[in-house]
Amino acid sequence: MSTKTKETLTVISQEEIGRDIYSLWLQTDQMAQNARPGQFLSLYTGDGSKLLPRPISICEIDKEDSKIRLVYRVTGKNTGTEGFSRLKPGEKIEALGPLGNGFPLEEAEGKKVFLIGGGIGIPPMLGLAKSLVIAGKKCRVILGFNTANEIFLVDEFKNFT
Repeated sequence: MSTKTKETLTVISQEEIGRDIYSLWLQTDQMAQNARPGQFLSLYTGDGSKLLPRPISICEIDKEDSKIRLVYRVTGKNTGTEGFSRLKPGEKIEALGPLGNGFPLEEAEGKKVFLIGGGIGIPPMLGLAKSLVIAGKKCRVILGFNTANEIFLVDEFKNFT
């Protein structure tokens, strides 16, 4: 388990990579240093009517430049995620994290690894695939999508299989 902190993060970039699917890179002070694949951040909407933050899985971690990438789905109007999709580079957002235990990478030692996921469950597997490759392990990836309009991140996984 890692150390969670509450930080004001800065938006580096954001783009729509699929229908209602957004890729958001955030600059952190400490969160990227403490994060591991499989964890998540809780993002605050800044809307007083939404007291609880929105949990979003970490897709990628860049410890060297202290950046975190989140890939999320807009779940509807006035849900919080719709507001996140309007964030522009340079804007700030409050976050708590990293939260959760992350994937047990040590259990992959000496084993073949297959990563299987679908839909919005795919983004955290990208960080996991990168970590496995860095540790010298090969992995096989199977991704599932409901329709061709929902396909995202496929090209990025080609580098790790």
